Amino acid sequence: MNRCEYVNLNNPLYIAYHDDEWGKPLHDDRALFELLELECFQAGLSWECVLNKREAFRRAYEGFDPERVAAYGEDDIARLLADAGIIRNKLKVRSSVTNAQAFLQTQRKFGSFDAYIWGFTNNEVLHIDFHAETSSPLSDEISKDLKRRGMKFVGTTVVYSYLQAIGVINAHSPACDLYEGGETGTRYLFHTLMRK
Repeated sequence: MNRCEYVNLNNPLYIAYHDDEWGKPLHDDRALFELLELECFQAGLSWECVLNKREAFRRAYEGFDPERVAAYGEDDIARLLADAGIIRNKLKVRSSVTNAQAFLQTQRKFGSFDAYIWGFTNNEVLHIDFHAETSSPLSDEISKDLKRRGMKFVGTTVVYSYLQAIGVINAHSPACDLYEGGETGTRYLFHTLMRK
């Protein structure tokens, strides 16, 4: 199988992630929360580093149930910071609790986080040719909105990567067998009135 150039072919976890997850539309709120938090932990690091620790993260965060994470207190934070299997960045660990709380608030406002995040493109997948961009006007807008809702570590680069991960943006390279692309990445629909 021909894959995107960035995939480490020596890492089965990376191959499986690329083949089975990356760029495929995701609509399950728990899974959306998990990937959002993993992308936040990636900030300043490589995705492969986070991917290699994914199962440890799932254990530490009890399956990334946002209700449970939102209720974490100081004992839970201390437990996470003592867990050598995950990335033990104090600011990121603390922000995961804040983000879970903001995630739940967004769920309540929009009915689901799925409805919120996919509403930015009117439930359309954006097919773009993979290139070196690390942000876009869409990720700029969503980053700004997530920060307004109280989330941390959701800069435009993190959000752009997240949108690719959950399939809002499909950016497989033309040489990849999963390529469906063809657009410039500038076509998207904002429904700003529903977000106010």
